[in-house]
Amino acid sequence: MRLFLLVLLLSALTTAGFVGGLRAWSGWEMGGHLWIALGLGSFLSLALGGGLMALVFHSARHGYDDRIELDQGGEPD
Repeated sequence: MRLFLLVLLLSALTTAGFVGGLRAWSGWEMGGHLWIALGLGSFLSLALGGGLMALVFHSARHGYDDRIELDQGGEPD
């Protein structure tokens, strides 16, 4: 758990530094609506990807991906 928190903290600091440097270098200001859209889009993309990966792991662990034999309804030769 400590490692996860450390990685999370370092990622947040790196992102804050990158965004701060980018804002200072470019001279272009992003409005509040654009920051909200960027944050929501990033969060929802990650949530969707994480949810789909969770469904893949759930499906694989519970046998939904196993091969099944279909009954053709005819007499065997």
